[in-house]
Amino acid sequence: MGRWVLDLAFVWKAVFTLGLVLLYYCFSIGITFYNKWLTKSFHFPLFMTMLHLAVIFLFSALSRALVQCSSHRARVVLSWTDYLRRVAPTALATALDVGLSNWSFLYITVSLYTMTKSSAILFILIFSLIFKLEELRAALVLVVLLIAGGLFMFTYKSTQFNVEGFALVLGASFIGGIRWTLTQMLLQKDELGLQNPIDTMFHLQPLMFLGLFPLFAVFEGHRAAPAGTWEPLPWWDSCLWFGLLRVPPGLQDLQPHALHCWHFQGGLHFVAGGSPAGRSDQPGELAGLCPLPLGNIPTCGPQSPALQR
Repeated sequence: MGRWVLDLAFVWKAVFTLGLVLLYYCFSIGITFYNKWLTKSFHFPLFMTMLHLAVIFLFSALSRALVQCSSHRARVVLSWTDYLRRVAPTALATALDVGLSNWSFLYITVSLYTMTKSSAILFILIFSLIFKLEELRAALVLVVLLIAGGLFMFTYKSTQFNVEGFALVLGASFIGGIRWTLTQMLLQKDELGLQNPIDTMFHLQPLMFLGLFPLFAVFEGHRAAPAGTWEPLPWWDSCLWFGLLRVPPGLQDLQPHALHCWHFQGGLHFVAGGSPAGRSDQPGELAGLCPLPLGNIPTCGPQSPALQR
């Protein structure tokens, strides 16, 4: 009887986890294509990103207030010293990663974006070694070679290649390596009390907003100022829905297993990003797709320090 109850609990936990992963895929893939669709008519990706940061902050603040009222326990609030010294670097890196990624949709297709963004794992590993979160192993070298080779094959002689968009995504991938490394270090600091993803998002969003504002002011402010610029598109409704769609992926991105889910999701992005995204696949590009998911296999084994932590 006890074994049957244990097996039932395991099955329920597995089904629940699978449901969360599928929910994450739906929202994350949906927001990618929605983002691409929106930037075709609304050429202000940085403003759109800032608005979605504001929506996430409001929802995280509301969630914290509801939890505090129901549990009668105060939520963590960092001092200004800890906030600026420990949270600000992570917030700035995250803001640049998300902002440059959204900016690239003005120039490239979803499939090229997905494949180029997959190179983020290279920079994550590099910065993990620099900050001593990982140890240099043969499996990590294999990861670098597989993903770098797949990225080269996919972008070589691509009919949809755009230098500006590619540079933006590659820059976002580089900054993403810093972002994920700093995020892991931030979440592992027990004295800060930011293990709950809602608390983390609550503290990150204001600094992310401020970090993106200078870029918005320089590159989009002068175009957004004239009256009537936003009249052809119901920009408030569209950007608000964009912010709502980003809430579940934002929560999931802070979970320990999100990196592996994210790269499998990259393959789904590629498959879904066919004719609607304007992709024209060449044999070399399709062959370049294969090494990218294979590059994650060595990181998922029992010897992976990241999973053991």
